[in-house]
Amino acid sequence: MQLSDFDFDLPEGLIATRPARPRTAARLLVAQEGAIEDATVAELPRFLRPGDLLVLNDTRVIPARLSGTRTRATPQGDATAKIEITLLEPGPEGTWRALAKPLRKLKTGEVVRFGDTLSAVVAAMSDIDLRLRFDASGAALDEALARLGAMPLPPYIAALRAPDEQDRTDYQTVWAREPGAVAAPTASLHFDEPLLDSLRAQGIETTNVTLHVGAGTFLPVKVEDVTTHRMHGERGIVSAEAAAAINAAKGEGRRVIPVGTTALRLIESAADEGGIVRPYEGVTEIFIYPGYRFRVTDALMTNFHLPRSTLLMLVAALMGKDRIDRIYAHAIAQGYRFFSYGDASLLVPERT
Repeated sequence: MQLSDFDFDLPEGLIATRPARPRTAARLLVAQEGAIEDATVAELPRFLRPGDLLVLNDTRVIPARLSGTRTRATPQGDATAKIEITLLEPGPEGTWRALAKPLRKLKTGEVVRFGDTLSAVVAAMSDIDLRLRFDASGAALDEALARLGAMPLPPYIAALRAPDEQDRTDYQTVWAREPGAVAAPTASLHFDEPLLDSLRAQGIETTNVTLHVGAGTFLPVKVEDVTTHRMHGERGIVSAEAAAAINAAKGEGRRVIPVGTTALRLIESAADEGGIVRPYEGVTEIFIYPGYRFRVTDALMTNFHLPRSTLLMLVAALMGKDRIDRIYAHAIAQGYRFFSYGDASLLVPERT
């Protein structure tokens, strides 16, 4: 299985830099029973069945992009450099793993200041990233990040425009609760409260899990033999309540439909060989590509993914490689918008 098998040509004009407004106005490609239908997210209830269980990721994106300065004493006087920091994940002893631009401007032990009220010491460095120890923690750090940070837009959007105040709302789900993600579970961005009300009225159930999406979700696959790719790790929690809801649905023959690949990867990680989901807390590194046997997932709502990406491999595993190729060709021909702020798909494999 070669990386080139998962490549396709995507016109740059189909990369969405802003979401649809309202959220449910986004287009929805529905692939089921061998057919493809074009709809909108507002129409989602008519494609679901009473008793279906939607699994939602309730992680909350933190404003993880910070602009700071580093001051260093030199024989000619103090030298100041501007440093852009992107937080990646919390680490041991209150540190944060982060990216710095330019990394070469920093040394271990130096201080980076963000505004007048927040600073961080460079606790450790590698060739690609570093660990920071902030002078605030807990609620004080959360407040400082909310005030000083910007939303960490994906690189393919950040390359086209800078994040702004609107992204604080747009790049957050309406049910976001547990802070810790540095990327949004983007299929969930299409939901608003009226849509949730409509789904409940139809007898469609929901349960929440938490997967803190990391920047590793945007890392390219660099090996030609995709089966040798090592997946990045992300922290996740499946509560006893969520596990019970999923197991009840499966036991009663109702469909379990994760909203987003993040929720899917987490519940598949929490399931045993027999498809029973156990309460789970830890780091998942599950890599799903064609040939994977799904233990829990019956269908998936997701956005359209990058060429040569692990997420494209995941949907190919769910739908079959030839089928997903046809779905993506249809989406491109019909002008669907791609990636984090783009349109959505509801993928129902024929085995369901």
